[in-house]
Amino acid sequence: MDNRRFSRESGMTLYRLHHTTVYEYAEPVVLGTHYMHLLPRARAGQTIREALLEISPAPETRRDEIDYFGNPTTTVALTGAHKQFAVSLSATVEVSQAAPPPPEETLRWEAIAAKALLDPDVAEYCLPSPLATPHNEIADYTAVSFLPGRKMLTALLELNQRIFSDMTYRGGGVTNNSTTAAHIFVTRTGVCQDYAHFMIACLRALGLPGRYVSGYLRTSPPPGQTRRRGADQSHAWVSSWLGPDVGWVDFDPTNNLLVADEHVTLAWGRDFADVSPLRGIILGGGRHSLKVGVDLEPVLT
Repeated sequence: MDNRRFSRESGMTLYRLHHTTVYEYAEPVVLGTHYMHLLPRARAGQTIREALLEISPAPETRRDEIDYFGNPTTTVALTGAHKQFAVSLSATVEVSQAAPPPPEETLRWEAIAAKALLDPDVAEYCLPSPLATPHNEIADYTAVSFLPGRKMLTALLELNQRIFSDMTYRGGGVTNNSTTAAHIFVTRTGVCQDYAHFMIACLRALGLPGRYVSGYLRTSPPPGQTRRRGADQSHAWVSSWLGPDVGWVDFDPTNNLLVADEHVTLAWGRDFADVSPLRGIILGGGRHSLKVGVDLEPVLT
């Protein structure tokens, strides 16, 4: 559930999204079953005008469903021998993200932690998950920003900035899809997924809900702004609950941003494992290579 009720609206941006994933196999794949989170979800502030998911080779069966967290999913089965598997998403998405209230008008973080326990849809995001489990040292790190009685949004903005400053953005296999927040706390190095897991673990360390969001970041920055980390590929960020009157607010610690109109949401869950864009089981194939391309650009109107 996404129950944002902000008081100030931002402008609308219309995006054209293209996402391609291509697997090349050294040997033929005889059977393949693939489970995907690749169709963007509708939410408050985001409208899907059109979305088309093309799959090659054409699957023998395809099932489009909604998962436990409300995300669109696609499951396909391929039974003919093939040496390439390709998935292409084309979508037009309207983003009109409302602005949160001023930080001083939000509740104290302790009050939000107490209220979160009263809402089952929110409380589950306070619990540890495999990739975002807190520990005492993470709690101590978080407490620097979450002083007693501090307003929730004030604390969140500071935590978002500290993670951005304290971590080093580095790809090239330094981390992988099973890297945990506990590991990142030690190394302080990784990509957007790692920044998100670390921030989520920080929130959960104090009994606050943290939600993992997967999606896309505008490929080219607005005029006069620097290029964002994580453009040209799938991106990840964090959603934090600010109480029943405000709802969920998104933060991008990789870029030190309060999410507004540069991001398109794909799916959300407890951590990456809940929303992996594509996973599956194949018979055959041998060694393989993977190419992923993402382009998110505003539509000129």
